[in-house]
Amino acid sequence: MVAPMGLRKIIIDTDPGQDDAVAILLALASPELDLLGLTAVAGNVPLALTEKNARIVCELVDRADIPVFAGADTPLNRKLVTAEHVHGKTGLDGPQLPDPTMPLQPTHAVDFLIDTLRQEPEGEVTLLPIGPLTNIAMAFERAPDIIGKVAEIVLMGGAYFEVGNITPAAEFNIYVDPEAAEIVFRSGVPLTVMPLDVTHKALTTRPRVEAFRSLGTRTGEMVAAWTDFFERFDKEKYGSEGAPLHDPCTVAYLLEPDLFTGRHINVEIETQSVLTRGMTVADWWRVTDRTANATFIGDVNSDGYFDLLTRRIGTLP
Repeated sequence: MVAPMGLRKIIIDTDPGQDDAVAILLALASPELDLLGLTAVAGNVPLALTEKNARIVCELVDRADIPVFAGADTPLNRKLVTAEHVHGKTGLDGPQLPDPTMPLQPTHAVDFLIDTLRQEPEGEVTLLPIGPLTNIAMAFERAPDIIGKVAEIVLMGGAYFEVGNITPAAEFNIYVDPEAAEIVFRSGVPLTVMPLDVTHKALTTRPRVEAFRSLGTRTGEMVAAWTDFFERFDKEKYGSEGAPLHDPCTVAYLLEPDLFTGRHINVEIETQSVLTRGMTVADWWRVTDRTANATFIGDVNSDGYFDLLTRRIGTLP
């Protein structure tokens, strides 16, 4: 499918995950965006499941034209930590979906990232990593010439005021591969970060879930069913009214940035400490002289966010 001129070209790097799936659907429902491909990484579940889940999501909305590439199956130099306790054994637990029939692309995800960024004009491609940052870091390490080609990275990961969700100090995506995160945060690419501080304000309350279900479409029903499944964990853990719909914040930011507020600050990644490995040390109060390297989002208009999600999901089959 050839995209019209003027669309924002994006690559979503993902480890689906129900909230990853909703982020992919939001991108596919947004005519302003040209999704060049999905690159799968090990994270919420192992790589064999994340690449499969990415294809399942594409086929749910009849978009087998979206190329899906499998990438890193382990972090750069650590043992993989996964999150089946949140997302279920498949990563997309909930209603059972058929296995995908669309092919997995033969090219490695890192090679796809490198080749695409080399081919596209500088500043044309925005990267949306919504899992561990292993694929992005590997591409930057292997081909440093592509770093300056990236328009922006809008990622889901990290935390400051909300501290951690996998350890007392660390958010899952950063914790899984902190060395990869360090490479990305020190790359010089313009970064916008969606940490737990903002995603924990984007909760799937019962009326919001039912709004998806009442769309009367198979996609709306599936989004509602996915959120029904994974919100049980967050309700029990946090005592909250619903679950944070983390990953779609990245896509929503591209579509309606005024929904979000944050600060341009310095963010460093802790890789050495046993206690705080994977912590995003965010200089929110600007108490150091370290150079700002990220727009760290702290708040969201949650009603506007779910209105956007529901409107766009409603355009899908």
